[in-house]
Amino acid sequence: MDATKTPLLTVTEVTKAFGKILAVNGASFTVYRGEIFGIAGSNGAGKSTLFNLINRVPYGPDAGTVRFEGAPIQSLPPHLICRRGITRTFQTESVFDTLSVEDNIRVGAVYGLARSGDAGWKERVREALEFVGLWDQRSRFARDLALFEKKRVMLASALATAPKMLLLDEPAAGLNRAEQAHTIELIRRINASGTTIILIEHVLPLLLTLSHRVMFLNAGRPLVEGAPDAVMRDERVIQAYLGSRARELFAGG
Repeated sequence: MDATKTPLLTVTEVTKAFGKILAVNGASFTVYRGEIFGIAGSNGAGKSTLFNLINRVPYGPDAGTVRFEGAPIQSLPPHLICRRGITRTFQTESVFDTLSVEDNIRVGAVYGLARSGDAGWKERVREALEFVGLWDQRSRFARDLALFEKKRVMLASALATAPKMLLLDEPAAGLNRAEQAHTIELIRRINASGTTIILIEHVLPLLLTLSHRVMFLNAGRPLVEGAPDAVMRDERVIQAYLGSRARELFAGG
């Protein structure tokens, strides 16, 4: 990944408080077009809240600016942010259980459609389902799917909006190793197709394998940012997140 590429998303001093608790505390970072940008941190570090502040689901920042392709978006409603080109998935399986797989994807396609102004949702649905390998299961009810299948429905729903940037919140949570390997391949294919990705993931090997750059959050603020290997060896990350055992894991290469 060439870090001299054009900035796609620029977050500057964004803050979100819940009462006296600062969930995100003046966070600033830039994501470049075409990269996979990983975000790590302990539970409560502010990772998912930061996603919420970017696409305003279910809330936006109290202060600070979020720029996408150079334009401020922190005050836009969520559907307009989606139509600008930012879509996300969630930690938990967020599907419409009583709808078919195909109709789940249709919801995403229609939600993001006004950006192009055409009526091409059918083609988007088919392309997204084929991409994640669920076309043959399009008539099944979402409630009857296994976890891995539901996660692919979520991913296909996001892809059907034709995103320029995809925010993935723990896509490997609850998956076995084979399913994680398949998820890695899917994410790489999405990125290779031209979609910029921001990835939150507690499965650190997956995060480090996929990310061009990684940012560690601590108490709602970026602690360290850089290449995965360098970040994992940073003493600040070891002390704040990984603990003393990390010295054994990463000592001597």
